[in-house]
Amino acid sequence: MASHTPRAVSPISMVRVARPSTVDLITAELRKAIFTGALPVGSPIGEVEMSSQLGVSRSPLRESTQRLVQEGLLTASPGRGMRVSVIGPEHVADVYDARLAIEAQAARLIIRSKSASALDALEKSYADLVEISEGTDARAIGDADIEFHRLLVDSAGSRRLSHYMATLAIETRIASLSDPNGYTVRRSVSATYRELLDALAAGDAASAFAALERQFSEAVKRLTGKDDGVDTVETPADEEPPAFGPIEFVEEV
Repeated sequence: MASHTPRAVSPISMVRVARPSTVDLITAELRKAIFTGALPVGSPIGEVEMSSQLGVSRSPLRESTQRLVQEGLLTASPGRGMRVSVIGPEHVADVYDARLAIEAQAARLIIRSKSASALDALEKSYADLVEISEGTDARAIGDADIEFHRLLVDSAGSRRLSHYMATLAIETRIASLSDPNGYTVRRSVSATYRELLDALAAGDAASAFAALERQFSEAVKRLTGKDDGVDTVETPADEEPPAFGPIEFVEEV
């Protein structure tokens, strides 16, 4: 009987998963604070106070704020330091024009992929938005609205589109928070959401684009004070903004 020599087994190649750096964690925390209003629009970013509040050193904080300046979420002014950006009425249309370009392309990619799971997820997100909009929590309604649009872009499967949308989502929130009358959202869900979902299901890219274009036009008119006929919900003026504190670092094992 022939003997068989055991074949040498090659060791499994393991790819080390990259852990987020301190700068990445600080940047994510600052983005979240701007989005939630924990860092109010127009508020100054003091290195000493901020580094103490987050429990980090000033060097990575400085690098993080520079990233956010490049993204347009922070504004640096000579002699005045850095502040959370303000997006006034004159810039609102530009934000939504950029969103239209990103989200319309995402819709085309979803239609091209014919992904039933993407449509199902968007239907659920839409149902959540409708349910939450029956309440009076302006921030919850706003969060559900932006979550629907984030999901739309993420469902396209494009890392770059999702990256751009992440910044545009925060800019959209900044535009709402920049309103001198306070953070206000539309109470009723626009019919264009249903039109968009039907167009995606039918594979009609032109109708999907038209639905997004009408939806964003409505939003621009509301945010620039050109449409006061829409029922809205606003955050109480005396409501405390969300708080944020030290970053929790996970020890590597």
